[in-house]
Amino acid sequence: MGRILAVRLDSDGDVLLTGPALRALARTGSPVDLLASPSGAAAARLLPDVAQVLEHSAPWSGFRPPPVDPEATLGLVGELAARGYDLAVIFTSFHQSPLPMALLARLAGIPRVVATSEDYPGSLLDVRHRRADPPGGGHEVEAAVELAVAAGAPPATGDELRLAVRRPLPPLPPELADAVPGGGYVVLHPGASVPSRGLTPEHAGSLAAGLAAAGHTVVLTGGPGERELTAATRAAALRTAPEGAVLDLAGRTDLSGLAAVLDAAACVVVGNTGPAHLAAAVGTPVVSLFSPVVPPERWAPYGVPVVLLGDQTAPCRGSRARDCPVPGHPCLSEVPPAAVLAAVEDLTRRPAGAPAPVPAPEGGPRCAS
Repeated sequence: MGRILAVRLDSDGDVLLTGPALRALARTGSPVDLLASPSGAAAARLLPDVAQVLEHSAPWSGFRPPPVDPEATLGLVGELAARGYDLAVIFTSFHQSPLPMALLARLAGIPRVVATSEDYPGSLLDVRHRRADPPGGGHEVEAAVELAVAAGAPPATGDELRLAVRRPLPPLPPELADAVPGGGYVVLHPGASVPSRGLTPEHAGSLAAGLAAAGHTVVLTGGPGERELTAATRAAALRTAPEGAVLDLAGRTDLSGLAAVLDAAACVVVGNTGPAHLAAAVGTPVVSLFSPVVPPERWAPYGVPVVLLGDQTAPCRGSRARDCPVPGHPCLSEVPPAAVLAAVEDLTRRPAGAPAPVPAPEGGPRCAS
């Protein structure tokens, strides 16, 4: 098998979940390049066994897809043709179609194209993989590995299924290293790329205050566009918490720097968003405040100890809503600080190497078991 093109045109979290499948493809002995979106390229560069990262902003994928750009599309076809790939493996979520990318791969002359597709692919696919029943079932990590195996990769088991990042990671930001020299703090990441999956600042502030009252140092993280959210969260927390107990690092790290911050944490409290999967990729336990707009059995943090909180029977269940359709965002905002504190203390008391629990798909706030 010659050079392989893998494709994952989604955001950072989706790209991280594809990591075990890419490592499986690399075990064939062929170099694996990854075509990623601009929103997923930083995560792509963190993945072990990816030889090169290519970028394309696809009009059929993403939270805010761009308009069709004929020049950029034809430019991508030309670049792929020039690289002479022998195989393209197109990774998608269960509700996405791989066929637009499959057409471009065919136009680029790639002789073998493999993808998961519910739609009739015509002559676009050489291997049309189907996900297990029920439709879309199985965790995204496992589904991606199944596709890699269908493309000719060896099966993955045990640690081969765990998420991972390239190491060494960069040093911690000085203000964090000075404040908590030994690590062991709790990260609270209140934002999310999809608003329905994030926390309100008042709720996040109450969680931070509850953790601080129990003696935990809380580190707030977020991207540059989430500084207002984390500032409001910190202000809400400091109504009762001492100032030094809640630190705000939003916008102060790139993705690899965030990985280092998560790596040194005792636990991460986060919604269903990219940093949840980044925490799993560095091996840090996760308290997952999981909005049920998508199912946790597909999207929960994978391969690390997890406590899943949030009402999984809420009316928005399975809707894939981007904005919460229920006033007050009750599926998450009704999770009390005491439940989050109990989850953090449960995870931080577990011995190193304890097996990762499997998230429960239904019910109200509960511990994964």
